[in-house]
Amino acid sequence: MDGQHSERPRSRNTADRVPSATSLNPRISSSVSMSMLEPSHMKAPQDSACRNQQAHPSGVLPHKSMSSQAALMFKDRKMFMEEAYNSAICFKMLRDIGSSELPYLQFVIKRVRNMAQRSPSLVMETIRDYFTDNPQISSRHKFRLFQVLENVIKASDCLEDPWRRSFIQLALDNMTKSTELEDTYQDAASNVLVAICRHSWQTVAQHLETELLTGTFPHRSLFYVMGILSSHEELLNQEDRVHWEELLAQIIVKSVKFLDMDLWSKELLEALTKPSQTQQEHPPEKAFLFTYYGLILQAAENSTTVRTHLQALLETSHQWPKQREGIALTVGLAATQHLDDVWAILDQFGRSRPVKWTLQSPTPKSQSFEDLQWKWASSTILLAYGQMAARAKTHILPWVDNILSRMIFYFRYSSWDETLKQSFLSAILMLVGAISRSEGAHSYEFSQTSQLLECLMVLMEKEPPGALCTTSRQQVIHIASKLCELRPPIDKDRKSRLLSTCFRSVFALPLMDTLERHTCLFLEPPNIQTLYSQTLEALDHMLQSFIMQSPTASEMKFLLMHLYPWLASEKVHERQRAAHSCMILLRFLNHRCFLDPKEDFRPMGQLIGMLGILCKDPDSVTQHFSLEGVGQLYQFLMHQKAEAALQEESHIPKELSQPGANEASPWSTGDQRTASSLPQKVMSPEDTIFHQDSSRAIKEIMKYLTATELTDLVWTVIEGLGSTSAFHMQAAAELLLAVIWEHGAKLETTKVANMGRAIHRHLCSVHVPKAKKNVLQAITLLARDHTSELVAAFLDFSMPLDSHALCLWKALGAEKSISRLVLAVLLAWLKERPLSTRAGNGNAHPKEKTYLYSLAAMNTLHELQFMQEFKKVMQEAYPQLLLALLTQIHYVLELNLPKAKSLPGQQAQEAALPSPQSTSLEALKSLLFTTGHWHDFAHLELQGAWERFSSIITYPQGVVLLARYQAMVKNHCRKVKAMLGQLLPSLQSQEERERKVAILIFNEFLYSPALLEVLPTQAARTVLAKVLCDPSPEVRVSSLQALGNILFHPEKTGTGCRRSGSVPSPAPVSLLYQEETSLLHSSGAHSGSSPSLARENFLGEPGGWVPHIFSIPTNAAPLP
Repeated sequence: MDGQHSERPRSRNTADRVPSATSLNPRISSSVSMSMLEPSHMKAPQDSACRNQQAHPSGVLPHKSMSSQAALMFKDRKMFMEEAYNSAICFKMLRDIGSSELPYLQFVIKRVRNMAQRSPSLVMETIRDYFTDNPQISSRHKFRLFQVLENVIKASDCLEDPWRRSFIQLALDNMTKSTELEDTYQDAASNVLVAICRHSWQTVAQHLETELLTGTFPHRSLFYVMGILSSHEELLNQEDRVHWEELLAQIIVKSVKFLDMDLWSKELLEALTKPSQTQQEHPPEKAFLFTYYGLILQAAENSTTVRTHLQALLETSHQWPKQREGIALTVGLAATQHLDDVWAILDQFGRSRPVKWTLQSPTPKSQSFEDLQWKWASSTILLAYGQMAARAKTHILPWVDNILSRMIFYFRYSSWDETLKQSFLSAILMLVGAISRSEGAHSYEFSQTSQLLECLMVLMEKEPPGALCTTSRQQVIHIASKLCELRPPIDKDRKSRLLSTCFRSVFALPLMDTLERHTCLFLEPPNIQTLYSQTLEALDHMLQSFIMQSPTASEMKFLLMHLYPWLASEKVHERQRAAHSCMILLRFLNHRCFLDPKEDFRPMGQLIGMLGILCKDPDSVTQHFSLEGVGQLYQFLMHQKAEAALQEESHIPKELSQPGANEASPWSTGDQRTASSLPQKVMSPEDTIFHQDSSRAIKEIMKYLTATELTDLVWTVIEGLGSTSAFHMQAAAELLLAVIWEHGAKLETTKVANMGRAIHRHLCSVHVPKAKKNVLQAITLLARDHTSELVAAFLDFSMPLDSHALCLWKALGAEKSISRLVLAVLLAWLKERPLSTRAGNGNAHPKEKTYLYSLAAMNTLHELQFMQEFKKVMQEAYPQLLLALLTQIHYVLELNLPKAKSLPGQQAQEAALPSPQSTSLEALKSLLFTTGHWHDFAHLELQGAWERFSSIITYPQGVVLLARYQAMVKNHCRKVKAMLGQLLPSLQSQEERERKVAILIFNEFLYSPALLEVLPTQAARTVLAKVLCDPSPEVRVSSLQALGNILFHPEKTGTGCRRSGSVPSPAPVSLLYQEETSLLHSSGAHSGSSPSLARENFLGEPGGWVPHIFSIPTNAAPLP
C-alpha cells in the first residue's frame, strides 16, 4: 500500500485516462491525478484509532450472483465518479484561491472543511499533491494553502500517520523560509504544525526538542509553535498538558549550558529586543522566549551567570509596554531560585546613572531615541518587583516591606503618566496576590502598608472624575481591601479617608451615557456598563471585607457613616449607586450574621431613617434598592432578637467567629434548623409589605426599635428637612410625623430639646407647604409628652422671634390642654431672674447671661398674647400674668441693661430691636388690651401711668395707679377675686421684688369691697402682721401703711370696722410710729439722704396722690 501511495504522484498521465465525469469540465481535466480515481480502500491505510471510514467492501464475494456483482460494480462506479468529482472541485478551489479576494478564501476554507468532514483523506491527498506538483506557486498562494490545510486538520477527527509525517515535514520545510510575506508566511506554516499537535503532539514535540538542542540558536518559528502550545490550554487535555510541561522542563535543563555560549546569548538578546510588527501585543514566539529565558536562568546554578544575563537584559530598551512586561517576567522567573541575586541586580540597576537621570530630570518636550529607551525603566523595575514577589511564593514574606519600600519610592519620584500607573498597579496586584497565597501572612506585621495606602489614595484622586476607561479604579479598590486584611490593622483616620476617596471616585462618576461618549473615539471602546459594574462590585467587596475583619456594630456604623452623604445626594444617579451599595452590604450582613446579638446595633435608627426617605425617591430603581434594604434590615433585626432570646434561654456563652457562606450562624445553638428558621418565621407574615408598601414597612420595623434607636431615627429625618431636594425634604417631613405619631412618647427626654432647636434651624428650608404642615403637626404631637423640653428649646431662639419661631409656638398651642402647659412653663422660666453680684453696673451681667431666658420668656409671652391659639388661656391666667409681668418690669429695671448705641449696617439693625424695658412694658399693655381690659388700658394711658414704669424710683407709683384703678368700685375688675388669690402666695415669695409688687397691690385692694369675699378682716390683719417680719424694709413700710389704713381709717377700707366711735388703741399707734420712724431713718442713712426725703421717695411727693398714713409731724415726740 505504501509503495503504491508513494508512487502515485509519479503516475500522472494525460487526459485520455480521465473518466468522462471529469471531462465535463475541460479546464480541470488535465490536472486530475489517477490516484484520485482509485477506490478509497486503495489509498493510505486507516489508523486503528480513527473512525471506520471504509466506503465499500474490499472485494467481491465469489458466492454472490452475477446480478449482485453487477449491482455492486455499479455502486462502486457511482462512488468512484462522486469522489472524482469532489477531487476535481477541491483541486479547482485550491488553484483559484491564489488569485482570489479574501471573501472567496473564507468561502473556500468553509467549503473544504465541510468536504474534509466527509472525505478527509481525499482532501488531504489533494492538498499534498497540489503542493508537490506546483512548487512554482507564489508565497501568497502557499500562505493561503497553509490556512486551508490548517483548518482541514483541525476539522478532522483523526490524522493518519502518513498524512501526519507528510504535513509535519511540509511545515518544517516552510516555517523557516524567508519570503516577501516575512513572519506571516512562517506563522502560517507553523500553524499547520500546531494543528497537527491536536492529533499527535508527541511527534511534533520530538522535532521541536531536536531543533532546540542543536547548539545553534533556534529559528523564531520553533518558539512560535512552543508559545502556542504553552499558552493555548484547549490544544492539549489535562494529562497531555502535564506531559508537555515535563518535557519542557527537561528541555530547559538541557538548555542551561547555552548560557555560557556568547553567540547563543547574543542572538537570544537580539531576538528579545527585535521590534515587533505591533508593539501592543507580543507575538507568541517572543512571549515564550521571555518565559524560556527566565526558566533557563531559574535552572542555572551559577550565580554569576544569572547576574550577568539579568544585567544584560535590563540594559536593553524599556520603550515598549510588552517589552517591559517580558523583561519583568524573565526577572521574576529567575527570582524563584535566585532571590538574593535578583534583588541585588534590581537594586544595582535602580542606582545606575540612566535610571537616576530619568527620576531626577523632568520630561523634555523633544526626546531622543536613547531617552525613550530609558524613560520608563522605573516601570520595568516596578513590574520586576511584582514578578519577583509572585514567583518567590512562600519565600516572599520577609521581603515584602523591602519590596514595598522600593515600589513606593519609584511611584513617588518617577515621572507620572499612565504607563507608570499601570505598572505600579500591576506590580502591587502581584505582590498582594503573593501575600494572600502565603499561609503565614497573618503572623507578619508589615510596616509599609500604610504608606502604600496613601499612594493608592493619591492614584485614585488622580483618576479623571468624568471618565471611566480603564480598570484602574477597581484595581485600587481591590488592592486596598487586601491591604486592610494585613497586620497591623489600618487606623480609623486612614480608613475614613480611603472610604471617602473611593466613594467619591465611584459614586460621583457621570451617567452611563456620558461615560460612553468619552470612549466613542476609541478604536476599541470598552464596555462601560460592564466596567462600571465590576468597579462597583469591587467597592462592595471592600465594604464586606471590612465587616469580616471587624464584625462589630461600631464598624458597621463607621461604614454607613461614609455612605450617608451619598444616600442624601442631590443627584439621582449618585443616590441610586449609594442605595445599591447599602442594600448589598445589608444583604451580606443579613445572610452572614456576623454581629453579636447582645451588641447594640446603634446604626439601626439612622439607617432606617435614610432608607425610609429614599423609599419615597422619585427614581424607581432607588426606591427598589431602598425598600429591599429595609427588608434586609428587618430580617437582620428579627434574627438578632431571636438569637439573643435563644442565648438567654440556653445560657451558653458564644464566641465570635466568621462563618463561611455555607456555615451556620456563629450565634446559633445546637439546633441549627431552629435558629436559622426563626428570622424567616417572624418575617413571613409581613414579607409582602417589604416589596410593596414602604410606609407600612417602616411602621412595621419601628415597632421593634428601642428608645435610643427611635431617637436616632428622628434625628436623621430632622437633618433631612434641611435638604435642598424637594422630595427629600417632603419625605423627611412625612416620616417625622409618622414617627412622632406612633412613638413620640418613647423618645429620650434629654434629646427632645435639641430636636426642637434643630427643627427650627431647618424650618427655613422647608418651602413646601405640605411638608411644613407635617413638621408643625409633629411638633404639636411631640408637645403632648415633652412640653417643658420644647418650651426650653424654643426660648433659645425667641429673642427676637422670627416667623419660623412664631410658627413653632403656634404649633405648641394648637391643642388647648397643651397651651395651658406651655403657658405654665413660660411663667416658670419668667421667674428665673438671676442678678449680677454688682447691682447697677450695666457691664456686670449674671454668669453666662442666664437672665436671657427670663427675657426670652417675657418676649414670647408678649407675642403669644396676639395668637388665637393662646387667647383663651391668656384670659384664664390673667391675674397670674399681670402679677408676673409687673414683677418682670421691676426685674428689668434692676438689671439696668445698657441702651443700644447707634451702629452702622447690620449692627444698627440689631440695635434697633426693642429693648427689654420697652418689651416688658409693652407686654403689660398688651395683656390689658388683649384680655378685654381696654377701659383700664385707656384710663392708665390718660393718667400717664406708663411713664412711671420707666424708672425704679417711680415704679411703685405706676403699680399703685394700676392696682388702684382696678380696685375702684366704679370700674370694678372682674378679676379682683382671682388677683387677691394670687397676691397671698406672692407675699410669701422668695423674690423681694415679687413681695414688693404684691404688698403694693394688696394695699390698694384693701379699698375694694371684693376683698371681704376672699379675705376676712382678721385674716387680712394677720397677713399684714406677718409681713412686718419681711427682710425688706420697703415691704415692711408698705405693710405698716396698710395696717395704718385699717387702724386709723377703717371707714375707707373694705376690711375696716363700720362701727362708729371705734378708736384705735394708743399702744399699737405708738409701736407703728416707732417702726415707721426707724425704717425711714435707716432708709435715709442707706441712701445718703434725709429721712423726710426718703419718706417722699417711697410715698410720693408731699401732698400728692399717695396719702401719708400719719398726721403727726416727724419732729413730734413719741407717744408715752
